[in-house]
Parts: sequence; C-alpha cells; structure tokens
Amino acid sequence: MRSSFVRRWLAIATGLLTAATVLTAGTVAAEPSATPPPVIPLPPEWDPGFYLPPADVVAATQPGAIIAVRQVRVADFGLLPIDVDAWQVSYRSNNSRDEAIPAVATLIKPRGQAPSPRKLLSVQLAEDSTAGYCAPSYALQHLSVAAVAGQIVVPAEFLFAQAALSQGWAVVIPDHQGPNSAYAAGPLAGRITLDGIRAATSFAPLEAGPAAPVGLYGYSGGSIATGHAAELHKTYAPELNIVGAAEGGVGADLGAALSMANNQLTSGLVFAAVLGLTREYPDFAAYLDQRLDPLGKALFAIKSPLCVQYQSAMLPFLNLTGMIGSDGNPLDDPPVAAMLDNTRMGKSVPDMPLFVWHSAWDEILPLAATDTLVDTYCRDPATSLTYTRDHASEHIIAEVVGGPAALLWLRDRLDGVPATPGCTISDAGTMGATPGALDFLGESLAAKFATLFGTPLGAR
Repeated sequence: MRSSFVRRWLAIATGLLTAATVLTAGTVAAEPSATPPPVIPLPPEWDPGFYLPPADVVAATQPGAIIAVRQVRVADFGLLPIDVDAWQVSYRSNNSRDEAIPAVATLIKPRGQAPSPRKLLSVQLAEDSTAGYCAPSYALQHLSVAAVAGQIVVPAEFLFAQAALSQGWAVVIPDHQGPNSAYAAGPLAGRITLDGIRAATSFAPLEAGPAAPVGLYGYSGGSIATGHAAELHKTYAPELNIVGAAEGGVGADLGAALSMANNQLTSGLVFAAVLGLTREYPDFAAYLDQRLDPLGKALFAIKSPLCVQYQSAMLPFLNLTGMIGSDGNPLDDPPVAAMLDNTRMGKSVPDMPLFVWHSAWDEILPLAATDTLVDTYCRDPATSLTYTRDHASEHIIAEVVGGPAALLWLRDRLDGVPATPGCTISDAGTMGATPGALDFLGESLAAKFATLFGTPLGAR
C-alpha cells in the first residue's frame, strides 16, 4: 500500500518536473504538429498567420526554435511535383540589431535510407527580390505563380539543391531575406541561415540531428547569406557542426558592386539591393528619403513589389549615385558608409573550410572584391580555402560550370574527408573541367530525369 502510494507521487512529481522544464526552456518545448500541405499555396503577403506569428510569441522563443510546421509539395517551376518529403517551418531568428524576428525555411528530405544522422546542406538561393511572393518558400511550391509571373531564379537554382537530394542529403532552404525582403542585408541573412539550420537539426522527421554534418552553399545573392553565415558561425551558432562552406559569384563588398553597376546594364538589379537594404538599416533609409531625387523615389515605389527578373530588366543604365543629392561621393556619407561597412565581408575568418569561386569576367559582382576577401582570410594561417577564378564564363555561366565542382567539394567535407590546409588559389579555363565534375553533373541530371517517370528523388 505504502509503496503504491510512493510510486504514484513519484510519477506525479516527475510529470510536474517535465512540464516545468518544457515551459521554462524554449529549446526543448514540444515540436509543433505539422499541418497538411495546402492545395493552392498562398504567398507570404496573404498568409500572415504562418509568416508573421505574434511578436510576443516570437520574442518568447529561442533563436532557431520552431514555432509552426506544415507539409508542402515542392515542384519544378511550380508545375512538376517532385517526389520528396517537404515541410515549411516558421521559427525565430534575429535581425542585424539582435532583435527577435520571425523567419521561414523549407526542409526537404529525399526518399531512401541514409546513415543517421542524415547529412544536411543549407542552400541559400539567390532571391534578389523585394517582395514576399518571390521568397523561396513560396516559389518552390507546387502551383505557385513562379512559372507565370513570380520568381524564376530560385526555381532554376533549385536544381543544385536537387543534386544534393540525389546524394541522399537533407536540404534546408531559408528565406534568408527575412520578413521584409531585405535583399543584400548580409548580417541579417547570415543569422536567418544559421537559425534555419538550428530549426532543421531539431526537426526529427528530417533525420538530421544536432550532430549532423552541415554544409553551406550559395551563389550570387545566396553567397551573401552564405558568406555572412560562415563568418558568424563561431560567435552566433557555434554548436552547429558546419564542416564546409561553398560560395561563388561572391557579394563581398556592396559598395564595390554599386560603383561597378553605376550607369551600366546591371544597375536595375543593384538598385533593388539599395531598396532592400533600406528595410534593414533605418539610418540609411532616412538618408535616402531625404536625398533621393524624384526619379529615385518613383523607382522605389515601382520596384518595391518586383521579383529579380523584373528588377534586372527595368530601367538599366541608371545613374545610381546621381539620384542621391550629395556634395561629394554619396558612398562616403556617414549613413551610407556605415551600412556598407556593416555588410562588407571579411570582419572575421570563418572557422570551417571554404570553397570560393568567381568568374574573371563577372559583370554584376566585381572580381577584385572577392580577391580582396580571399587575401583577408588567407592572412590567418589557420585558414583552409580553395579559390578558383573561372575564365570561360560570366556571372550566370560561372554557377553552371562551378556549382558541380562546389558540390563535389562539399561531398568530401560531409563525408569527413579533411580539406587541404592553407590557401590554394588558381585560375581555370573552365571549372567544368574539374575532375569528377562532369560525372557528378551527369549523375545528378540522370537522377532528376528519372523523377519525371515516377522514381523518387534520392532513392538508392
């Protein structure tokens, strides 16, 4: 009788202790149940319940902790469904001022068995846009408007994520521009990326637990998120087992990119970055509000709801600095200089091996800025970095020929193969000739092609 009484009270006490632990430690709170996939997905602008949870809920959640989960169906260009398991997670992150913000990422698990924990690749796609419906989480969904009037770069780059899935890796794709579509705001994107990995490694169905080896991949606009995440890792999320980062067409210095684009064909795209940066840097926004001429203000209104292809095509050859009233070079004015300094890479040396590549003839992001970044990193004797300048490409082709080589390099890191110590810097006729790159590309395309005939992606 007495022993039964004691056992009952021990059970009650244990239950109360467990409940108290869950209530007081956000990182161990019960995982939210996943809701079924929507029949017709809604863009973030029409789906605030998921994308913009209450501010008090976000503030009470730990960075990277999941607030809500739902299943989704991913597809090529919104039309051709891909046979994988996929979820969206809403989670808490921090902006560049360390204020709590909501964030969203897409988690994808391939079919087939894999060693536990499953390897994880965080793919930062080049959103390069200033509207919510351009975000990866919406653009990658079946029956989104991507094929008609929405984002086209994200679905095209999604093929690199599918190459990772064909290897049996899990993939996390963050909406790294955040809830305000703050295009080019690197420190913000880096935090959202790292917190997206935290969310992914805590989500049991993805099978990539806290000890999972993690790689980072990003090109162009995605390189901004990737590079800043790599630099922030050791101070912001040191518990993550990030074993390598690959970044190409690197947006290392936005001031250099703006100067190169002034009056050139790419000025429309760079103007979109200026617009995006005002959403993360209030002093910069106030400065432009006072200084922009009528054309600049009109462009802010017109370009605000546009995805990357329209940003690029609308009004090229803009005199970007000429639209800003200044007695000298506006890039030297304090609010602008402060923003450019905050977003410039090279403030710290990443604590994981790096694979960097850049077209020698890049027309959007200057090669010289990436050369400078590499030189900065390589001053540290502990750096492990492979850097290739591709001479048979421009900005877009450089990802096509360099992406397979980057994924091959990441495969070695995820497999536990040590990276070459020190810095290896080379010039290539074409990175398509990297040993093994064509075979890797062929295998990935074959796996992708097979999905069109009902073979699940990642099945082995």
